[in-house]
Amino acid sequence: MAVAQESYPLPDDPSLAEVAATLRGAGHWGWVMDPEWRVVYVTDEIRLTFGGNTELSHWPIGAHYFGPEFKAATLTWRFGTTNEELFRGNFAAVGGWVLTDTPGGRDALREIVDPSLRDMVDNLAPYDTAARWFAGAGMGLEFPVGVAVAGLRIRDRDGRLAGTAMFSKPAAGMATLGAMTSMTDAGHLSRMLQVSKAGRRPAAILFADLEASSPLARRLSTASYFALGRRLVRACDRCVIEAGGLPGRHVGDGVVAFFLAETAGSESAAARACITAARALREAVRDVATRSDLQPGDVVMRFGLHWGSTLYVGSITTAGRAEVTALGDEVNEAARIEACATGGLTLASKALLERLEPGDAAALDLDPDHVTYTSLGDLDTATDKARRDAPAIAVCEV
Repeated sequence: MAVAQESYPLPDDPSLAEVAATLRGAGHWGWVMDPEWRVVYVTDEIRLTFGGNTELSHWPIGAHYFGPEFKAATLTWRFGTTNEELFRGNFAAVGGWVLTDTPGGRDALREIVDPSLRDMVDNLAPYDTAARWFAGAGMGLEFPVGVAVAGLRIRDRDGRLAGTAMFSKPAAGMATLGAMTSMTDAGHLSRMLQVSKAGRRPAAILFADLEASSPLARRLSTASYFALGRRLVRACDRCVIEAGGLPGRHVGDGVVAFFLAETAGSESAAARACITAARALREAVRDVATRSDLQPGDVVMRFGLHWGSTLYVGSITTAGRAEVTALGDEVNEAARIEACATGGLTLASKALLERLEPGDAAALDLDPDHVTYTSLGDLDTATDKARRDAPAIAVCEV
């Protein structure tokens, strides 16, 4: 079944349309039913979530919310109410409303709902409260996760029932959700969603590492060194995110980041963003040193910048964290370039610099057409691994 990837139109009924537009504008997981419990609107936010953040899931507009057609649609979703147990749970939670609104009562409702729900109809108690909430659940990556669902009755200006709006959120309270998102960047979260589905993606690669970290760790108290590390991580992520990149995994004092052509707009823009982030971080490290009561020469980072034409990039989400990672030979090569950039150098590969279009190169005060490169293996600072694994990669300082 082909799934339409356009937003659903607002309902024809003015009262329902007003509520639907409000749910859409507020960015809610939300959906709206008419007085006969036919689905008339669904926000893109919940469609995208149920589509695994890679596509807009299909909700059959005009179908009864608990009918066979709607249940069949739920079985195509990646997340959400994707099995019979969850479907029955939703019916148990709001079935009293549905019974109240169904002309013909229980007998008529049995004929309308999916056969898997018919045994529940006799146990429903009708009600017509103005609002209702219930603790629900939906399928996550590996197991059901809690959600809180609220329903509001919609009445027109004459007080007649126009329909019912439902909206939901993760089960965590807003204080918790607010704390989790207060330090994140909305643009970065959007870019994270774009790589939910792993695939081949050309990208610029940034590797950076703190030089002489072991002597510094021995010199500082554990608390002071932890504070330094936290400041560095925050500075690194800020510089990467502000340049439009995706921070990767932090390992020790090392940083890796990716600047995708698809999110930057072009290969040239991705290469420019990578160099911009490295330069910004190089400046930020000086401030980190000052705030840590250290001299600039005590906190020095080396940088390796490279281009990956066929990187396999995607996000990994677990119960404890979410991160972006990439696989490809160029990732290992970028690490080799960084290891050779001792003394606080920023070494960029020829493969990266020659992605720059004239406008982006000029903005960086670079001229890729008149650069002299040195093979990695010929550098005085070349490591044994660089000479073994990537001696022919051409680099220059930027």
